[in-house]
Amino acid sequence: MIRSELIQKITDDNPHLTQRHVERIVNTVFEEIIDALAKGDRVELRGFGAFSVKARDARLGRNPRTGEPVQVEDKKVPFFKTGKLLRDRLNGN
Repeated sequence: MIRSELIQKITDDNPHLTQRHVERIVNTVFEEIIDALAKGDRVELRGFGAFSVKARDARLGRNPRTGEPVQVEDKKVPFFKTGKLLRDRLNGN
């Protein structure tokens, strides 16, 4: 599902809300999650999962085309851990 499909689904399920309002709500939720992660905070959506930031150390990688060693700098990457309710529904429990 892409963002526009999510907005359309919410709009269809809530006829009292306009598509513009739903789009603003969805964008605000995503922006708040991004802002929290950028500050290094953890975002937990009960039953769905938790977003956090993990640090990756610098390392020596390889250019896949040439095989030449390349220095890869340290970086922060987003990480998502599923919640129990989501895992249970995916596994048919």
